[in-house]
Amino acid sequence: MHPPLTRREMLRRCSTGFGYLALSGLLAQKGYAALRNPAPDFKPRAKNVIFLYMSGGVSHLDSFDPKPLLAKLAGQPMPVKVERTMFNKNGQIFPSPFEFRHYGASGIPISSMFPQIAEACADDLAVIRSMTSKVNEHAQGNYFFHTGFPTMGHPSAGAWINYGLGSTNHDLPGFVVLQSGGAIAPHGGVGLFSNGYLPAQHQASIINADAADAVPNITPRERDAVQRGRLDFVREADTEFLGRSAGDAQVEAAVRNYETAYRMQSAVPELVNLSGESAATKTLYGLDDPHPQKAAYARQCLLARRLIERGVRFVELSCINEKIGQGGAPNPWDQHGELHKGHAAMANQVDQPIAALMTDLKQRGLLDETLVIWAGEFGRTPFSQGSNGRDHNPYGFSIWLAGGGVKGGTIYGATDDLGYHVVDQPTTVYDLWATVLHLLGLDHTNLTYLSGGRNFRLTDVHGHVLHDILA
Repeated sequence: MHPPLTRREMLRRCSTGFGYLALSGLLAQKGYAALRNPAPDFKPRAKNVIFLYMSGGVSHLDSFDPKPLLAKLAGQPMPVKVERTMFNKNGQIFPSPFEFRHYGASGIPISSMFPQIAEACADDLAVIRSMTSKVNEHAQGNYFFHTGFPTMGHPSAGAWINYGLGSTNHDLPGFVVLQSGGAIAPHGGVGLFSNGYLPAQHQASIINADAADAVPNITPRERDAVQRGRLDFVREADTEFLGRSAGDAQVEAAVRNYETAYRMQSAVPELVNLSGESAATKTLYGLDDPHPQKAAYARQCLLARRLIERGVRFVELSCINEKIGQGGAPNPWDQHGELHKGHAAMANQVDQPIAALMTDLKQRGLLDETLVIWAGEFGRTPFSQGSNGRDHNPYGFSIWLAGGGVKGGTIYGATDDLGYHVVDQPTTVYDLWATVLHLLGLDHTNLTYLSGGRNFRLTDVHGHVLHDILA
């Protein structure tokens, strides 16, 4: 006869049962499909996000925020106090070497850096001219823009969005970062794409758009039956451990990641195989362009559309450094010297592919449900650095949004006549992500995760939805 259960033993056995119940539900479906997706807080305007990250700090003064006064005061000292900058050798007022024109029915001014975006997309853009940042250095700026915090250890926006909404494709990860042409992660490294303290299935998967193996080791090294047997063995071990750990979220995440990786072995090669795309589509994006960096970025843009079509929730693209001798340097838009040459080269790389992506999304009826974000970590100064470069400027710069729920042909906020500081409707990264989450049907104040004894969120304790840019 077995002795009666003690209260402690009864609670222990019951609690581990919840872990088994959770995992059994997860494993009951073929391929261990993910648990039911969370529901949005309200009806979403967008389903997916494409993040066109311009690492290094694009000059707003040379792209989307024209300042005629700079030409009138060219070569003169700044008439206002110069804030602490990243480097020294700061010089006199430096007018833009690029010409601005008004485009579309909205008349949005866009510089000659982006002629194809201007012609194809002006009336789709909501240009925010009043973005600000708390930091003036690349790594901290990149973390701040991606996570809402200037230090590593926090989840990236893509991870937060997948945590809040779940994935709609069980064969591919919900958060993908595309690279090509030797592009690497911006300053700060792959921690920019981390899940932080969220369960591990929400971290980004990096797909190399032009590699033979788009994901390392994606090609099976053994027969499917052997591999399936290994995964079944791991499943059994994890099931037993999950029971003893009372449903540990990281164990469940490990099971999900094993199975997602297994299914990616067929899904990723199909994704990156562009043989089914028409010659006209490839030409539209610029895949046949003789400039290798442009063709590489074009491939990323085309794959971004294909990922969105397959239900991937958040896709981030990576610029490729055009500087001679810099290889995969992480700040391709960072021109402290020769700004005209450097910005022109970078713009040539991304202009046609981005315009093609926007055009293709519209033609396929996908732009209405896809939110496109174009941004860097900060802007540039109105005065020169050295003779012909610009220093970092976090006090006021431009980004733009388009697509799912955004009011196109809109300009929001303003910098002063020199383009140095915001003077109207100052905007923060917290406001940006609050707005993005709102368009996805999520209340940013409700999207929290308990870690280290406190609830964290993408917008920290800040953020307001930018209703004026919503359709």
